[in-house]
Amino acid sequence: MTDDLLQALARYDAPTLANAIETFDIQSRDMGFADNRIRCMFPELGRMVGYAATATIVARGAPGADWAGAGNNALYDFVRTIPAPRVVVVKDLDDPPAHGSLWGEVHATIFGALGCVGCVTDGSVRDFDEVRKMGFHFFASGPSVSHAYVRVETIGGPVVIGNLEIAPGDLLHADQHGVLKIPPEVAAELPAAADRVIETEQALLRWVRSDEFDPDRLAEMRARH
Repeated sequence: MTDDLLQALARYDAPTLANAIETFDIQSRDMGFADNRIRCMFPELGRMVGYAATATIVARGAPGADWAGAGNNALYDFVRTIPAPRVVVVKDLDDPPAHGSLWGEVHATIFGALGCVGCVTDGSVRDFDEVRKMGFHFFASGPSVSHAYVRVETIGGPVVIGNLEIAPGDLLHADQHGVLKIPPEVAAELPAAADRVIETEQALLRWVRSDEFDPDRLAEMRARH
């Protein structure tokens, strides 16, 4: 993906891109996006586009002497193997999840310095005021006051976040509506497809708002558009 393409994708909101993906008929319409358990914490930051670097965490219970998880340093190294801009995607393995947060001012600062633009997690996040000022995106299940015993268990495998399977290197687009995975086979064609979606919708809306609007023709006009 070129920088120009990433910038072009960032011009559109997630619903428009989701509609554009549908026009290629390459996947079911009920897949390819995270459900609304994954919420945008900072809608005012706008859109996030980046490549996924994946990991899993746990936060409940102190690790024993035999704990052999990957650890933070391995995750720092791994994200640098993913093309920039990077999005850290973290699966919380606790049941229930979101007891303790990996994400706050410290990690937002560290991962920002490593070329990451935000995180997507079904766990929790904290230090909202400080992280918002950095412009670092948080997409998460909600806030937490504590990091508890959070630790990185694994890195680099596929994870499922809000019913969306994400693998390392997947291209993600996210905004106030949620998180969308961009299918690579149509990525280059999406901006043009999104423009067509917008024009089709606007043509219908112009008619609805005009003096020519006729409720009896609504089904006909919807079929055309």
